[in-house]
Amino acid sequence: MLNVAIVGFGLSGRYLQAPFFLHNPNFHLKTIVTTRQNPAEVYPGVGQALNLAEVLADPEIELVSIASPNDTHYDFAKQCLHTGKHVLVEKPFTPTVAEAKELIALAKSVGKQLFVFQNRRWDSDFLTVEKVIQEGLLGEILSFEAHFNRYKPILNPKKWKETQGPGSGMIYDLGAHIIDQSIVLFGKPQSVWGQTFTQRQGSEIDDAFDLRLDYGKTKVTLKCSLLVREDTPRYIIQGTKGSLVKYGIDVQEDHLKANIMPGNPGFGIEPTSQWATLNTEINGLHIRGQVEPLPGNWSPLFQNMYEVIREGKAPLIDLEDILTQLEVFEAVVK
Repeated sequence: MLNVAIVGFGLSGRYLQAPFFLHNPNFHLKTIVTTRQNPAEVYPGVGQALNLAEVLADPEIELVSIASPNDTHYDFAKQCLHTGKHVLVEKPFTPTVAEAKELIALAKSVGKQLFVFQNRRWDSDFLTVEKVIQEGLLGEILSFEAHFNRYKPILNPKKWKETQGPGSGMIYDLGAHIIDQSIVLFGKPQSVWGQTFTQRQGSEIDDAFDLRLDYGKTKVTLKCSLLVREDTPRYIIQGTKGSLVKYGIDVQEDHLKANIMPGNPGFGIEPTSQWATLNTEINGLHIRGQVEPLPGNWSPLFQNMYEVIREGKAPLIDLEDILTQLEVFEAVVK
């Protein structure tokens, strides 16, 4: 088994990561770094550390997940690598391309593995969109539009989420997911255009964005706002043969918050109200109907980390993709 520590017990550490480490028999979640609550009250048997130094001093811990505030990612990851730990970093990996390249080079020099938590590659909605495109059901893709909207007019009580600084704002937060998904589907864009906005009253950060990624014939539009009360489609895709429109988002986060764990019946299954609409032509037949989303399951990301570390397999997330993502951030922010 691979002994793991998570730094941070907020949304990511508590809900999005810990259940998957605990569900996978290849991992032993030994320690969570937090000063707020004893993790054993939620996950019996998991120990508590009050700071990163305690984790670095524990020779049994091999993999450290950095699920702390964005501005700590670079420094904490660097400390872990210097201490001989493998590292998983929550997105955004780092605020800058230069810092990312430094960490990647450091990991290679010390012979340790470095991973980024781009879990939404295994969302139900994205897996479905990816399969429809790969199967050629829409023909050549002309337009790909993704929205990551929420209605949260009240400022986040977590002060670090609302403080301007390196890696702050929605483009680094929710934007990291849909930019990453675009890179998975289409690769590195030929050019980037974008704007970030501050929309909520009293907000200090950029809490909305509008991006354009140019892939030649394929045009990608990515949007986010925290002031969308009546939701728009999650994905709108137009191809030479047809269209796909998908409302609703993957339900794994909601399930985990409701204590529906990986492996439980129905985990990651979207309701029928969120099935996608497909309008296309197949073998000369015009077809319009509903597409049941594939089950969402972030487990492959965790299993792959074990296989990379223990068995020498290739990582599912190429760090070159992460560098491309950070280049998009920098192009827009500058």
